[in-house]
Amino acid sequence: MNDTTGTLDEALERIHVSGPERDGWLSNHAPMAVEALVRHGQAPAVHRWLDRYGPKLEEMPATGSPVTARNWHEALGDPRRVADWTAYFERATAGSPWRDVLAEWWPRLLPGIAAGATHPVIRVGHSVRTLLTGEATAPRVRELAHALGYWAARHQRLPALVPLGPAPGAAAALDRVPLVPDQSGGIRDRFAQLTGFPEWPAPASVPASEQKSAPRPGQETAGPEAARSALRELVRASTHRYATHAHGEPIMLVHAATAPNAVLRTLPALPGELWAPSLRAAWAASAAVTAAYAPREAAPVPASATGAPDVGELFARAAAHGDDHTIKFTDTALDVGDALAFSAARRAIELNPPVF
Repeated sequence: MNDTTGTLDEALERIHVSGPERDGWLSNHAPMAVEALVRHGQAPAVHRWLDRYGPKLEEMPATGSPVTARNWHEALGDPRRVADWTAYFERATAGSPWRDVLAEWWPRLLPGIAAGATHPVIRVGHSVRTLLTGEATAPRVRELAHALGYWAARHQRLPALVPLGPAPGAAAALDRVPLVPDQSGGIRDRFAQLTGFPEWPAPASVPASEQKSAPRPGQETAGPEAARSALRELVRASTHRYATHAHGEPIMLVHAATAPNAVLRTLPALPGELWAPSLRAAWAASAAVTAAYAPREAAPVPASATGAPDVGELFARAAAHGDDHTIKFTDTALDVGDALAFSAARRAIELNPPVF
């Protein structure tokens, strides 16, 4: 983390007096956006951005009954307990290394990856990236506690889903995701209509001629490195798809890419045996957002998809634009790092309402 100014820690301390949601259920995007701003050389813009965003936020709710090692099952998925969950993880990360806490709770929380419109896992991914690449300061460890607490409080599983047949690659799988019949309601109403997704990564039954991204002989899909490779493919495919499908819902569709990228960022902090389950959960989250919000028709590939933009200039445009989703999506597009991903980031800048 190239932050020698202390800006990120200052910003997190400002943010941690607030709860993870506002107006009932809208997510607090501040910790995710400021982490991306600092990472990409926009630290001087952070406090100005927070000055604009901060008035939207609400205070952290009061605690009620403590979450403990004995009663956590009954508190899981209860948004009224968000302050209790946050306090629990603050205690846990104060008493044990943050990696140990993450490894213990990741498999418990993973089945609820789509909860909170995927924002909790995205917040965890930004936090873990900071801890992996920089000093584990108190505000940064506390941010992980807040992110995990939010996820535990909002934890909710997707409906039971049936496999709809194998797809040869992530892009094809996203193309084959059935859209929900009614895209007029909120995300919870849309997710309730989900019935099944294509099988991906491709199982061994897929003909060799179609297995463009399937594992090579001797390289099982369940292996950690194969899982990471497939997850990278999913992040790339979902980012590229935004370039041609963002017009359906430019805010919500960013999560089809940013949620699996959050999982990808977290993998290095997790035991290898959790990587394959993480891939499966990331695919479910990306597919669920796609089914809920993707348009029925694609737009032409933008002409700018063949350009070679200046990366710093592209993120500076996102920072100047100011929209939190646009900042986070551009951050993911830079991770993908190719022309179509950069073009997708430009689409986010074009389609989402600017803040500044």
